[in-house]
Amino acid sequence: MHAIGGKWKPLILFILLHDGTKRFGELRRLLPNITQGMLTSQLREMEQDGLIVRQAYQEIPPKVEYSLSDHGKTLSSVLNDMCKWGFKHIEFTKQPEND
Repeated sequence: MHAIGGKWKPLILFILLHDGTKRFGELRRLLPNITQGMLTSQLREMEQDGLIVRQAYQEIPPKVEYSLSDHGKTLSSVLNDMCKWGFKHIEFTKQPEND
């Protein structure tokens, strides 16, 4: 659970699974509520756990891309099932509106 637990890791993994390789800025735009520090931290942890691959290119400006590793791709059925469950039960997670 440490490898995929938390608020952001499943979302990052799901994006990389379905949208493919992404640059840091693209991930920030797709996850507007995540801070730069939190995204950096989550990406580093998942890289250390072998779930994602970080590819740095020797360019100016620096270019870094993130993609799922082969090990990370083994989570596809888990991530898809979590997404399906979330859509099926979304009415239970909605916050009540203030009247």
